[in-house]
Amino acid sequence: MSEHPENFEPADTVLDPRRITKILAAVADRDAGLLNDNLEGLHPADIADFLEQVSDGDRDAFLELWSGEDAGEVLSELDEGLREEVIGQLDPAALSEGVRDLETDDVVDLVEDLEDHQKEAILDALEDSDRFAVEQSLAFPEDSAGRLMQRNAVTAPEDWTVGQMIDHLRDSTDLPEQFYHVTLLDPRMCPVGNVTLGRLLSSSRATLLKDITEEVFIPIPVTETGEDVAYAFNQYHLISAPVVDEAGRIVGVITIDDAMIVLDEENEEDLLLLAGVSGETSLSDTVAETVRARLPWLAVNLLTAIIASLVISQFEDALTQVVALAVLMPIVASMGGNAGTQSLTVAVRALATRDLTGSNVTRVIRREALAGLANGVFFAVVMGLIGGLWFSSLTIGLVLGVAMIINLLVAGLSGILIPIALEKLDFDPALASGTFVTTVTDVVGFFAFLGLASYVLL
Repeated sequence: MSEHPENFEPADTVLDPRRITKILAAVADRDAGLLNDNLEGLHPADIADFLEQVSDGDRDAFLELWSGEDAGEVLSELDEGLREEVIGQLDPAALSEGVRDLETDDVVDLVEDLEDHQKEAILDALEDSDRFAVEQSLAFPEDSAGRLMQRNAVTAPEDWTVGQMIDHLRDSTDLPEQFYHVTLLDPRMCPVGNVTLGRLLSSSRATLLKDITEEVFIPIPVTETGEDVAYAFNQYHLISAPVVDEAGRIVGVITIDDAMIVLDEENEEDLLLLAGVSGETSLSDTVAETVRARLPWLAVNLLTAIIASLVISQFEDALTQVVALAVLMPIVASMGGNAGTQSLTVAVRALATRDLTGSNVTRVIRREALAGLANGVFFAVVMGLIGGLWFSSLTIGLVLGVAMIINLLVAGLSGILIPIALEKLDFDPALASGTFVTTVTDVVGFFAFLGLASYVLL
């Protein structure tokens, strides 16, 4: 019982600013009792968020006072970059107890990126059977179904009845904490169907399990990539799926929570890569880590900017004689860059979700080209009139309008063609497409505008 009940006000189970303030106050006062009272009711994911948001000093002080309750679940929710630091400061007894409460797939996710001595410390805390299961999963390739799965699958012979299965479940003492299906196995231990718990509980005891299996049943090879697993779950609306070895025998099961984590990580990584930021960056990174992650692509952007500047330098005479060109040329390049980014974002997303395939690629390219052309014509009329009135020159307005049409057409095409080409070359289209598309639209925009102006005005 806390020594400070008068200072503790029960709050809802959400990590809101008010709760954060109370936690930090308890940390500042070095009051372990009040700290743990204020953590009561918080989900482990919220505690992990707190550890990621606070400063290094506050995090160290927090870990010295924290009781370590639900330590295993907190670690499984924590950003990978912080896990080693937090594990090193946790009480070994609390760490061992917390890890033993985790499912094997969560333990695999927890230890796979740790240093050997920390990995061994966590494995030593497990029971022999769980340790063996975790080590078997770690033997599979990184980012594979074998790493995602939990070994403890709920299975039954395909000729069992509902009554036999219910009795078996009631008598079992080692069921997973959460499961959604009973997987039916043939005599060779190969999965042949799934029965949902809802169908199981709503059917009569005499019903054969094989008569109430789900229509959609997709076993997943143990070497399947995590990205392909997430795609299958999302595409076919799976809740869980058995994992099979090369001979088709069941070795584990993947549930929707693990698949959705992978899908969320893929989406987050693509979003960061589109901005030229490493997919593994986080708010807990140090200044040095942040610089290392961003500097390479900033250097690439500098190189592409130099290329665009070299194009501009070829038209020095036109720029010195017609000052209006220097005022208007950024508009052409900027519009092209924005249009290219729109097309690029749609293309990268379609490639990630596998909506853009060989069967529709021609139609999509034609659509983007026509959309770019239509937008180009619209803004050519708008900017042609604005440019002509601004500088009292119909010729400048005409040049600006034609350059706008050319660049927006090229932007639409490059935004779709560059990601497709990069994927064909086995590069991540999210990583490099943005830089290439911006370079193309800058170079084409400057060249088209300044080149036409030099030809017409000089």
